[in-house]
Order: sequence, then structure tokens, then C-alpha cells
Amino acid sequence: MEYQIVAPKTKQEFEDYYDLRYQVLREPFQRPRGSEKDEYDLVGEHRMLIDANKQLIGIGRLHFNSREEAQVRFMVVKPGLQGEGHGVRLLHALEILARENGAKRVIIRSRDATLGFYLKCGYELHEEGNTVDNPMAEHLLVKTLDPVNHIIYRPQWCVELEATWHQKIPISEAMGIRVHQYTGREFELRAPLPRNINLHNTMFAGSIYTLATLTGWGLISLQMQERGISGAVVLADGHIQYQQPVRSHPRGLVHLRDLEGDMSVVEQGRNAHLKLTTYIYDGDNEAAAATFTGQYVILAPRDK
Repeated sequence: MEYQIVAPKTKQEFEDYYDLRYQVLREPFQRPRGSEKDEYDLVGEHRMLIDANKQLIGIGRLHFNSREEAQVRFMVVKPGLQGEGHGVRLLHALEILARENGAKRVIIRSRDATLGFYLKCGYELHEEGNTVDNPMAEHLLVKTLDPVNHIIYRPQWCVELEATWHQKIPISEAMGIRVHQYTGREFELRAPLPRNINLHNTMFAGSIYTLATLTGWGLISLQMQERGISGAVVLADGHIQYQQPVRSHPRGLVHLRDLEGDMSVVEQGRNAHLKLTTYIYDGDNEAAAATFTGQYVILAPRDK
């Protein structure tokens, strides 16, 4: 299913926006109507996550405390839809907005229930709330917006994965392959066209194949870390369809929903056989330039 991040504009959209805020953040604590709003709503940037049917999934707001500091507040995902990567999508959009408007850092105040989520998204605990005396106390988290942590989820894991590739697979560095984004549900690699160009001034077919292979490999590796699974990932077989040339900005994109197979068998000492489809795009073009189907294997560790 496709999702969009949009700004509420109509009266009905704002009513739905504030109603979701109230239902999740205020009503469970017996707070009155109106408490879901504050003075920054008039100057803040509001965003809504909607699905293909225009149904509201989640909301969030960004406002500036100073020229260099932005603050995220009122992050909400509908109950029943949490844990599906929607919060990551919203936070990513708000961080991009902060960067575009000159912010050098983003702060968030979080209660215990959401603290782990923001830590996974690269935020650091700056000031711990006194939850002993007040279970509802909020922790202050800070994220400096630098070139590395544009990766919204598990940024350090992504940096380590990229460094491993560049060290162990030299062609990945020669191609200029870089991790662009990981959300927990999607993984994207990018590479500059000039390093991968052919005599037709489009991307070399071999480079497309390599980019697609590593994109799938990267998602599997990160998911193994998410699940605490050890083992070596190898490509057993691959098939690619070249649908149109890549002329400007090569992107490799893979979705967790397209992963077939059970990697948990590795914990039983068995190799895991996985099938994964990766898509190569040219910039923001909606149609894929190439589709790669890879048969990957996670080799279970063997006792020495």
C-alpha cells in the first residue's frame, strides 16, 4: 500500500488531525477537549500520513524554538497500526522539513513508552526525566542534523554496513554506493551516475545488477540485526529485468513486505533460504528501470 505525507489544509482535515491528537494523547489521561492544542500550532508545520484511500494513519508537528533548533511534538500513529513503520515515515518527513528550514538539531520530549523508538531513530538522551517521582515525566532527546544521521532509523548500523562493504567489496566503493535511507520497513541505496556510466551515457548494466544485489543484501543484513540473528548472507541466484535506461540518479529500493522466507531457522542451525525483489529507479521516476529477484541464503554459523 502506498502512503503520502501531506499538510492538512481543509477544515475537515484539521478536525481529523486534532481529533486523532486528542484520542491518543489526551483522552486516555482524562484531559479536556482543547488540551490537545497549544500556542505553537499557529506557527508550526503540521503533517499527516495518509494511505492510498486518503485515510488518516498518523500525524506530527514541527516548530522552531530558535533559528537552529526545531522541535517535534504530538507524534501520533493510530492504535492498531503502530509497529508498521508509520512513525518512522512521519519522523523522516519532519526531519527533512527541519533541515530545509535551516535547523541544525531537532529536540523531542518523550515519555518512557516511546523512548526506545526515538533512540533507535538516532536521538540521544540529553536530559533524563524523573520518572520515579512522576511516571509521566518526559525525557529530553536531541539529534544533531549532520550528513550521517540523515538515515532515520538505526543510523549507526547503516554506517557500519556501508563501511564493511567498502572494505570487503571494493567495487561498492568504486561505484560510490551509499546508504541513503533505512526505515525498518524500507532500505534504499544510491550511487552517482558518473561512476557507473556506459558508452551510451546511461548506467552500466553490471552496475545496476550490483546495486540491486547489495540493496537486497542490505535489508536482509539489517533485519538480521533487528532479530538478533547471526550468519553470513550470500546470493545464491539472481534474475534481473532491464526495463528502461537509468539516465540521472540511480536508486536501489527494497521493501520488507517483499521478503519471502523464514530467517529464524538459522537459530536452529539451518540455512535460511530467502527470496527478495529489489527495484532500481532513475531519480523520482515512478516506473522501475530494473527489477531484480534475488535468492539469498543466510548461512547458519557452524560449531568449530
